[in-house]
Amino acid sequence: MPVEAAPITNNIEDYANVLDITATPTEYIYGGYSTNKFNNFADLGAWHGYYLHDSEATQLYGGFAGPVIIAEEYPVNLSDAFSKIEISDKNTGYVFNLANFDAKQTYYPGKLVQTYEDAVYITEDRTKAASIRLTLELIYVSNRTALIRTTIENLGGNDTANYTYPDLDLEIKWTGRLFEHTNGIDMKASLVTADDGVEVAFQEVRNTWNYLTRDENRFNVTFDKPVTTTLNGMSYESAYKNSVPLRKGSSFTTCQTQSFTFTAEEEAAELAKNDAVFAEPQEYFDENTTRWQGYLDKTFEDAGNSVSKIYRNAAVKSIETLTTNWRSAAGALLHDGVVPSMSYKWFIGMWAWDSWKEVVAIARFNGDLAKNNVRALFDHQITENDEVRPEDAGAIIDCIFYNKNADRGGDGGNWNERNSKPALAGWSIWNVYEQTKDQAFLEEMYPKLVKYHDWWYTNRDADQNGIAEYGGMVCDDHYNWVQQEDGEWVIETDENGKKVVNPEAVIEAAAWESGMDNATRFDVEGNGDDDIGVKVYENTDKNGKTISFTINQESVDLNAYLYAEKLYLKSMAEVLGKADDAAKYQAEAENVQKYINENMYDETTGFYYDLQTSQDGKVKKLLVNRGKGTEGWIPLWANLATPAQAAKVRDNMVDTDKFNLKVPFPTASKDNDKFTPSTYWRGPVWMDQALYGVEALENYGYTADALDMTYALFDNTEGLLGDGPIRENYNPVTGEGLHTKNFSWSAAAFYMLYQDTLAKVSGSSSTDLIKTTLLETVYNSYKNLDTSAYTPATAAVFQTALAEADRVMKDTNATEAQITSAANGLLAAAAGLKNNTTALESEIAQAKKDLLAAQNAANEAKQALTTAQKDANEAKQALVAAQKDAFKSSAAAIKTVKSSKKKQVKVTLTKVKNAKGYVIQYADNAKFKKAKKADIKSTSKLIKNLKSGKKYYFKVQAYTTINGQKVSTKFSAAKSVKVK
Repeated sequence: MPVEAAPITNNIEDYANVLDITATPTEYIYGGYSTNKFNNFADLGAWHGYYLHDSEATQLYGGFAGPVIIAEEYPVNLSDAFSKIEISDKNTGYVFNLANFDAKQTYYPGKLVQTYEDAVYITEDRTKAASIRLTLELIYVSNRTALIRTTIENLGGNDTANYTYPDLDLEIKWTGRLFEHTNGIDMKASLVTADDGVEVAFQEVRNTWNYLTRDENRFNVTFDKPVTTTLNGMSYESAYKNSVPLRKGSSFTTCQTQSFTFTAEEEAAELAKNDAVFAEPQEYFDENTTRWQGYLDKTFEDAGNSVSKIYRNAAVKSIETLTTNWRSAAGALLHDGVVPSMSYKWFIGMWAWDSWKEVVAIARFNGDLAKNNVRALFDHQITENDEVRPEDAGAIIDCIFYNKNADRGGDGGNWNERNSKPALAGWSIWNVYEQTKDQAFLEEMYPKLVKYHDWWYTNRDADQNGIAEYGGMVCDDHYNWVQQEDGEWVIETDENGKKVVNPEAVIEAAAWESGMDNATRFDVEGNGDDDIGVKVYENTDKNGKTISFTINQESVDLNAYLYAEKLYLKSMAEVLGKADDAAKYQAEAENVQKYINENMYDETTGFYYDLQTSQDGKVKKLLVNRGKGTEGWIPLWANLATPAQAAKVRDNMVDTDKFNLKVPFPTASKDNDKFTPSTYWRGPVWMDQALYGVEALENYGYTADALDMTYALFDNTEGLLGDGPIRENYNPVTGEGLHTKNFSWSAAAFYMLYQDTLAKVSGSSSTDLIKTTLLETVYNSYKNLDTSAYTPATAAVFQTALAEADRVMKDTNATEAQITSAANGLLAAAAGLKNNTTALESEIAQAKKDLLAAQNAANEAKQALTTAQKDANEAKQALVAAQKDAFKSSAAAIKTVKSSKKKQVKVTLTKVKNAKGYVIQYADNAKFKKAKKADIKSTSKLIKNLKSGKKYYFKVQAYTTINGQKVSTKFSAAKSVKVK
């Protein structure tokens, strides 16, 4: 919990080094989990960034470590320190060795600073001395260029009888070296001299999964004064043509720019700006300070000193993380936006639901970036005349990158159109409007949002009941692929020529569409003997053409998001003067609210769950058996639950054996039988879901719970309150940071939790629009209550509160505080109602109590039996779980793969104890793309019809059946053989 906060200021200088970005970069950029070993700084959407050097790395003194560039889709260290200054005194020949100086380096919000200071003898006889201070400052001046200002001060000193401090005549040069490889891959980059510096020229390298460059790419270093540049292989030296006289007590300032550009046009434009930058560098530093101080001022406005400095540090770290992950328009990215993490190999693109969450936070301090981030996703909204998937008109695709995929004429591998992402675009757009009041932006986005919203009901509603399911697009990846005798891979068709669907591929896409990739509710096998598991439905239009795939469950989170989006659309329509639209969305929202509360809520467990459905909608099953997950509180975030339902959900959320762990809000409740605290969406805390949990509690008046759990999130997540990076997710039991780092939506969540819950700067992001919904829900729950059975005093209080709620609802100018007060007042009045019992009624009540006591005694005996049965079942489950774990940990292995006959390979396996069968997977490529499978019961298999002369790869997993469920080992290491 927080401590008493000392008075503090909120200037840039107050937030030095809240994130450690020190590094000693090497050609091998990745540490664990394909993540950059070090954190870096970038700004203004630039595609290159910098580190501060480790204090022990004296070989890097005099320059900023790096840069790290983005080779279209992958981070690459270009150098350990590409431009390091070296200074010597021409008069004495003395070379100032920065390794011996007192060095200090600081990462301020928006700026890197290094200082070096020392007093040294500059002659061997020690008759002359010098006191020097060197300062290096780095900021960004555009989305392609960084500016480095270098200041050298001759501090001088008091002459003595033994030595003097003379004026200096400095010779200045910069040196650097270019890495040849990145992670073992030849970068095909080289150094080229320029009249005013040096440049790095690239060649075309299209390594889809590691490194992508073109011959127009350039990294330019330009100096503001004439230099002579010489090259020596992958190293260079740029020396001033003239020495620099530096009298005692005076200083000298010089500047350089460093630009990373993708095209010749970009390069020319950036180089053309240099004269203006060099003419007035201070103007650019002032603009940078104004912009970043503005970010802080907007973050801390009206916050006073109510929150301890360590929590403010976390908010600033969030801003820095989001801004470093800002990428400007380039390639297929037509507008600026924020990527999930510049540190992670696979995250240099924009995902839809990541963006919606990041935008809500960014809009609070950088409205233009927020608007452009929304546009970036809608730039690629599917249209009716789309050449690839016109049946998905209106959809926003999963993720976009610098390069489109092959279907779109590109050569990228990361671009994904197999699925969309949860319906949070309306929440995002409305929050941008609330922060910027830009009605033109609302007018621009409204028709596009309407089309996207409608798409969910044309392409993700199998039984057309107005309740959606997650699913996948119609694409080749969702069909079975088989290899023909000539070696060509084709989509498998049945006897009628119809493509054969691959259910596992569609279910994978549907889970991706939910955003919760491997959540327990999407396990193919389901959970329990009476669970048929996850199935795939193929949906067609009126002409019988397949337009989509959906899974057999109506997800509660998706439909709660869609409910909220209808209300956001309603409010947008009201702003834009579209009264008919507003009425339409209000009616639709009420229908969805009624359906969710009546069909997706379980009274016994007090929680919301997904609803399994047949394709025609005639059979429904509430999936309580799959356990509780974060989706269960999204109805509270959307303000659609009744107060009674919300109260029971809250009880689950604050239970220390369920969701209120060391780090609260795990993605699976601790009592979920598949809870795994470190496995992606099966237990770790994801900060977006934690944010929704806090806002859910706040929406229903549980502000004390929300505050306590928010402090637990800040206090117990590894590194947050120190100088560590913000992580992708966290272990709820230990607080350990998991998976990648410098993760944008975690930063966005921490930022909003700071502002909304800790500092109370603004209200919940989910109530800016639908804040009246809770009041309406509470009012509708109690407006017809007969108060004749209650004491006159408590009934009068209730009637007063009811009348006040009615008045506030009708007041179009009611503030959020008034609405919240009216809702909480009515809830309190309802809870305070006391029965008006007569004497006879009291006797009847006592008799009922006596009867109840007798019944309780009988029930206790029954409960004892039930407990014994439960203990037996738990013991059985524990045994089954142990058997599953033991089998899963078994090592499946291939003994040999031999090709003794033409087009054939014999695969021999190592026998796995208790295995009932084996699945051999094989392909003609090491990535097992379009792999085929062979399911066998023995430990050998002769695989035929392979392509002669082709190298094939094989791997195996074993499987068995335990307690009626299929259990598999991991796939073995691959073995390969060239086919005869």
